[in-house]
Amino acid sequence: MKVALITDTHFGARNDSTHFLDYYEKFYRDTFFTNLDNCGITNLLILGDTFDRRKYVNFYSLKRTKEMFFDVLAEKNIQVYMLAGNHDTYFKNTNDVNSVDLLLREYSNVTVIDTPQTINVDGNDICMIPWICPENYQECMDEMNNTTAKVCMGHFEIAGFAMHRGMPSEEGLDRHVFKRFDVTFSGHYHHKSSDGNIHYLGNPYELTWQDYSDPRGFHFFDLDSYELDFIQNPNVMFHRIIYDDKNQEIKDVLNKDLSACASVYVKVVVVNKTNPYLFDQFMNKIYGLNPLDITIVEDALDLTDDDNDDKIDEAEDTVTIINKYVDTIQNEGIDNNRLKSMMRELYVEALNLEQA
Repeated sequence: MKVALITDTHFGARNDSTHFLDYYEKFYRDTFFTNLDNCGITNLLILGDTFDRRKYVNFYSLKRTKEMFFDVLAEKNIQVYMLAGNHDTYFKNTNDVNSVDLLLREYSNVTVIDTPQTINVDGNDICMIPWICPENYQECMDEMNNTTAKVCMGHFEIAGFAMHRGMPSEEGLDRHVFKRFDVTFSGHYHHKSSDGNIHYLGNPYELTWQDYSDPRGFHFFDLDSYELDFIQNPNVMFHRIIYDDKNQEIKDVLNKDLSACASVYVKVVVVNKTNPYLFDQFMNKIYGLNPLDITIVEDALDLTDDDNDDKIDEAEDTVTIINKYVDTIQNEGIDNNRLKSMMRELYVEALNLEQA
């Protein structure tokens, strides 16, 4: 039997941007529910961080969320098992007050799991672990140690896995905690990755430039065969263009297909700009497509043909710059790994708070 798995939907992200709500809705309408219908899915497991903000909810975002997601799940009679993630909980030391419990009680098909427990889905036991906090730590460890389930699903912070591409976590649970399970699935980290029996599923869509060109989507999981299928979200919110007019004809520059720039965030990386007027014409074409935002990166790098891609990626990776700076700090009283982790967390939080 196949079930659907999704995590870190972050409804209300990017300061409740209506552009992102539209982006979400297109994914659910055209990709998510279409695939659920085609596969006859009747059970969905959500592994945490359904809502973006811990402290409050925007009513318009909540209305759109219910219309595009929860109302449709109810209409299709899909049973939902939903973990409370760290973004869903009001307090940091307890899961007692959480948005998924308070906001979704009207849906009889939704079961909120804010305490560790083993559930049964069509004859299959699954150990479900919500966000681990100081209050429930021992209870979560006991449940994982004592359950008979061979499948574990949670919203975990596991050391060594990438939070975002190129951002490995220095802290968290030791992976050996999960060695007794045949397979473990987790939300929390937005980059999709696997190592042994542990799988981070990744979130369904791009939220920041850190997610650029990093596949997003959701999964189907066969409870009998343990086969895991990834369904990629075909829509993107961030698009990068390399501008180089050094060895190109004017017509080639102006005839470049820029249709992907419409209604997305655009970053133009200028490798060579030998004709300023031509560049202005090129940018006017992009502006005419009404992108949500345009960032131009130029005059920052000495790029050669051999290493363009690597250096362009380096220019976009703020986290790399942060890590390199921290590595230069020589002070016995400073834990550089801990400082890197704190700086990365602040960086990600700043991106999520950025005005759309």
